Amino acid sequence: MAADETSIKVSTAARDRLAQLAAEHGTTIRSLVEDLAQGTPTQAEYAERAELARAELASALGHTPSPEAEAKARALLERLGAAEHGPQAAA
Repeated sequence: MAADETSIKVSTAARDRLAQLAAEHGTTIRSLVEDLAQGTPTQAEYAERAELARAELASALGHTPSPEAEAKARALLERLGAAEHGPQAAA
């Protein structure tokens, strides 16, 4: 094992599922886990993005959106995300 590598312990069921997912995506478990770790923002990164978005909106609109407007926008984005990631129609 290289100096910059480590191992993680998961249940056999989790390992088997990761192997199936990796095979379906034409990759390895290692790549699948590394992509997840690198591609998933932390809570701090989400907060930073939200603050940048607020600043951009304030600059474009001339004022900061109210908490109610932010809540409506967040709900809309969540609904859109749920629709995008919902069950796929049979091909």
